Amino acid sequence: MEMTAWEVAHPGPMRTGPLRLVERPVPEPGPGELLIRVSVCAVCRTDLHVTEGDLPPHRAHVVPGHEIVGEVVGLGPDTHGFELGDRAGVAWLRHTCGECAYCERGAENLCPNSRYTGWDADGGYAQYAVAPADYAYHLPENYPDEEVAPLLCAGIIGYRALRLSSLPPGGVLGVYGFGGSAHLTAQLAIALGARVHVMTRSKAAQELALSLGAASATGAGERPPERLDSAILFAPVGDLVPVALAALDRGGTLAVAGIHLSDIPPLRYEQHLFYERTLRSVTANTRDDGREFLSLAARHRLRVHTIGYALSQADRALTDLAEDRVDGVAVLHA
Repeated sequence: MEMTAWEVAHPGPMRTGPLRLVERPVPEPGPGELLIRVSVCAVCRTDLHVTEGDLPPHRAHVVPGHEIVGEVVGLGPDTHGFELGDRAGVAWLRHTCGECAYCERGAENLCPNSRYTGWDADGGYAQYAVAPADYAYHLPENYPDEEVAPLLCAGIIGYRALRLSSLPPGGVLGVYGFGGSAHLTAQLAIALGARVHVMTRSKAAQELALSLGAASATGAGERPPERLDSAILFAPVGDLVPVALAALDRGGTLAVAGIHLSDIPPLRYEQHLFYERTLRSVTANTRDDGREFLSLAARHRLRVHTIGYALSQADRALTDLAEDRVDGVAVLHA
């Protein structure tokens, strides 16, 4: 049986046509794996980094995509936790060793032997995908497929970034960049009692931020109207790191949420780091992060702003993302 899939033929800028539409055999689930008929797969900036080569290739001709929603149509040997016909979600993290010091202390996101969907193994830009059942998610019932898919990376990594930003109860949060992850994280922070200021260059994104409850929305390099207790940098732009640090109040924390960031310019200690300001990165997520976030998302119904594309338009969707024409989250329909 054959399926349609996109593979990264030769990593490079989207204008060079790095993706190729191919026919492949439907994969067979191995021990502990699910075979999923893909309904939708959201498009993440990490897919763009894999496709354009910002992230070094881990698998030749890999199928991108790690925000997969679909129906379980096959079970490998010794697979538990799902039944045929279940709706399942597949996210970025797909394997950890379970034995290293990081795994043993609950920091499996730092496991040196971790593997990732759409980078180390084929992902969801296809009609079918396989995934380890232990790393798949049962999904909240109050979201349709198109709206729940972005929660699986944009939502989960945003939630981890929010936690690592050390936002105090009722605090003030600055959000730099306002794409797929940011628009979900901002809503969750507001639902949990924060006041949120958004800094982004896109006028459409500024309007979306205000419509979702942000207290203000201004240009990416502008100062927010008040000092920030915490900030999250979603835009992969290193030049914004000193801008965000300078906007923090004493004791504030800036969390950098992206897997890839352009170079950070020199920092001035007194202006950017003194008064116990903290700069920290965010690396992937744990499965507990995913479960906690999906539980919160079920209780606090988030507005998920999506733009639909057919699976056959995956190259166009990534090009639109690369050229900042996507406000919200692009979602491929298989």
